[in-house]
Amino acid sequence: MRKNIKILIVKFIVFYIIIGLVLLLNSCGNKNSKNNSEIKNSHPRVNSANIVVNNNDDYYELNNITVNSENIGKNQVTETTFNKEQEDKYAKLRENMVKYQLKTRDIDNKKVLEVMNKVERHKFVPTNLVSDAYDDSPLPIGHGQTISQPYIVALMTQSLQVNENYKVLEIGTGSGYQAAVLAELVKNVYTIEIIKELANSAKNRLNKLNYTNVKVKHADGYFGWKEYAPFDAIIITAAANHIPPPLLKQLKDGGKLIIPLGSTLWFQTLTLVTKKGEELETEFITGVRFVPFTGEAQKK
Repeated sequence: MRKNIKILIVKFIVFYIIIGLVLLLNSCGNKNSKNNSEIKNSHPRVNSANIVVNNNDDYYELNNITVNSENIGKNQVTETTFNKEQEDKYAKLRENMVKYQLKTRDIDNKKVLEVMNKVERHKFVPTNLVSDAYDDSPLPIGHGQTISQPYIVALMTQSLQVNENYKVLEIGTGSGYQAAVLAELVKNVYTIEIIKELANSAKNRLNKLNYTNVKVKHADGYFGWKEYAPFDAIIITAAANHIPPPLLKQLKDGGKLIIPLGSTLWFQTLTLVTKKGEELETEFITGVRFVPFTGEAQKK
């Protein structure tokens, strides 16, 4: 296993250097780029999956929406009630998201597309950003964290090739959107969030939306969830410079693990690992940017 991990690291370094050179050349040809979304659009192979977005100067006026909170923190996800007209509006936006953001790229798994068209993303974002819920970009959810770009959620889900009998571990619950998507496709989802406030709010949100097959835990995801191991698949939604060994141990033989692997300060490579006995088969999918894996992962 150690030998295979070393081979994985070498492969990754080579790929990392190539991506770096491509980005360097790309930046030289795009000197007028002003923000991360422009970098993403000018180079389609690097997806701004989970970048922290600063919206201090932006506020979106929302009419006829009841917010069950007296004091709304900036970019905090709060419980919101929508009327039928609004729900119809967001259903249409969701259809367009699937049609123009997913189908036009490489998302072709029918079940994944159906679920992305079903899960109500606007209920997993901050109230002041509800109008942007189905945009082709990540959004901040408070505490320096984000909800991933819809395409990246679909891509990571599709890559795991899950089925209705799967038991999946997610590291990085956030607002609970990725867990909700997985819950529509698998038997059980176990999701871990290191930030207590996010873990509690995600747990309440998922319960209210009737996702009864999701368990949420407040802990450091680096160590996994041994109580429910082994898992058929593991999805890590935060950037790390290595794959946590405890997670590899908790992955079933033949199982798949997907992680943004690379520099936590710049960009990463979305990496898919398949465990075959003591062997690790790896596939590099695309360049991404995620918020860093905190806790124990930062000590390594």
